[in-house]
Amino acid sequence: MSRWRLFWLTLLMGVGCVAQALELTPQEQAGKRLYREGLASGDAQVSARVGAADILVPASVVPCASCHGADGTGRPEGGVRPPALNWQRLTRGAGEHRVNGRQYPAYTEASLARVIQEGRDPAGNVLDPAMPRFVLSMADQRNLTAYLKRLAEDRDPGVEERQLRIGTLLPQSGPLAGAARVVGAVLQGSIERINQQGGIHGRQLQLTVVDPGPDRTSAEQALKRLIEQERVFALLSPLAPALGTALPPMLERSGVPMIGALSLPAASVQSRLIFEPLPGVREQLLSLADYAAERLGVKEQSALILYSGAEQAALADVLQQGLHQEGWRALRREAYEARQPLTDGVQSVFFLGDGAGLARLTESLLSAGQTPYLFAASSQVAGEVANVPAQWSQRLFLAYPFVPGDWTEEGRAALAEVRKNQGLGGQQTLLQVTAYCSLQLLVEGLKRAGRDASREKLLAALEGVYGFDTGLTPPLSFGPGRRQGLSRAHVVGVELPGPRFHPQ
Repeated sequence: MSRWRLFWLTLLMGVGCVAQALELTPQEQAGKRLYREGLASGDAQVSARVGAADILVPASVVPCASCHGADGTGRPEGGVRPPALNWQRLTRGAGEHRVNGRQYPAYTEASLARVIQEGRDPAGNVLDPAMPRFVLSMADQRNLTAYLKRLAEDRDPGVEERQLRIGTLLPQSGPLAGAARVVGAVLQGSIERINQQGGIHGRQLQLTVVDPGPDRTSAEQALKRLIEQERVFALLSPLAPALGTALPPMLERSGVPMIGALSLPAASVQSRLIFEPLPGVREQLLSLADYAAERLGVKEQSALILYSGAEQAALADVLQQGLHQEGWRALRREAYEARQPLTDGVQSVFFLGDGAGLARLTESLLSAGQTPYLFAASSQVAGEVANVPAQWSQRLFLAYPFVPGDWTEEGRAALAEVRKNQGLGGQQTLLQVTAYCSLQLLVEGLKRAGRDASREKLLAALEGVYGFDTGLTPPLSFGPGRRQGLSRAHVVGVELPGPRFHPQ
């Protein structure tokens, strides 16, 4: 068996003590809430005047952190560059600082209150109207000033002097336990390799693994434990599909970034906190649809989305919307029944289900004398392709996030080292590469974020990643409105019997 044929077959088989957080006084805690959420103690209403017209809005609409960042380092937006709110920087020196050609004395508590409430710096210069002017009581101002003095020390959870904690959810039993062991081994092996090389900016990475349990309730509790008790900085490659739609809002409430594959269609998730290195099932099938339209000429002919099981129904809806947007009009979706023949005239079938379901479908269609084009994501149909009847030779097309030609010598060597150290073979290659690339992306973001790491800095750094070479995939690119590193996948034709795989 050739090395690359083995590659395709194995790819198909795929699918301590916690340091204390900064102690804040009740006054500083109140100031932190005001800074981050625009809310005063006791939920009292706080207002802000915005723009040259002094339009009055709730401060919760324009809290300080929305522009200056939760870490106070400032986030350029709309051509405006908010300054860093470091108390030592604001108050240091002999009293003269030059910013944008202006001179002003060092800040005091009184001049800080004036700039926050009136929009005038210590020298009396009027600031850009983009800076909100907050209507604060004396108590609110004292609370906010108290917190700003501690802001530079208030690190995000998981960031310690010599280590940085990341977390993941991996089941220890049940049908996903085998896949979880593979993901855990790749993550742990890759982290050990990074730590042996000195870590990231002098910090060692520490992986905390929690079992998500058998259902949504246990999975939510497990994620809550990672966030609130283990206090991880970020979530990496979780394998907890039971979380479903609960995952994005839980991350949003806590501000925890996530890097890894989602069990949900990317199009149904709108979260700036979630970064997916590789295309999901929807994106893979849309890549197959592009190929079918351009190379097979079946876009105007009857097509069908067949989905197996309730868990695939939502994905079928999202896929149908995507295909309609790309001009597939003679298209419908149906739940798959093993003995159900297709309506006459169907030329293309997009299959959402597992490998066993695909094998049963091909047998039942063959019994009915039907051989339409079949399209499926390689990550779903697993190792059953070898059991598909020969009549589907070059009529079965699979989508792959990467192919052998994407692997560089350096990337291949790095993965081989991890496999050797963790006792892994070439099985479940897709899982291995997804976990490996997720960690590489996190490491790249942390390197760009710098020693003074924060979640806000990580998000900004990842948004700036363009053409990132993992060594195992096509280059990954992200942006302010883009959270998938690859928007499309490779199309591979299957020759049967064999199977043999032919990138198209």
